[in-house]
Amino acid sequence: MFKELGQAMGMLKNLPKLQAAMQEMQQRLGQISVEGNAGAGMVVVTANGRLEITRCVISEEAMKLNDREMLADLVAAAVNMAMAKAREEVAKASQSIAQDAGIPLPPGMMPGM
Repeated sequence: MFKELGQAMGMLKNLPKLQAAMQEMQQRLGQISVEGNAGAGMVVVTANGRLEITRCVISEEAMKLNDREMLADLVAAAVNMAMAKAREEVAKASQSIAQDAGIPLPPGMMPGM
């Protein structure tokens, strides 16, 4: 019981450092930009570190195929690829910021992992 209390007090002592790290993380999330594509570039999706889709481009070639089901599959595949890449970049940024701030993050605590 006293061990947990000591750990909690240690976290409170580092609160300013934690707050600064969180602000830096929020800033970095907005700067992350990744792309996912499907169908040899027929659909290209861009996502940010906040796991938001910021852009979706569908090529003329894909539109000419006039296959709604295939297009839906391509969009889903491109979105999934972009999200996977974004989660990977967020995890890297989280680890980097935590290390720089001296905050231990166990592997299970990494976003996207």
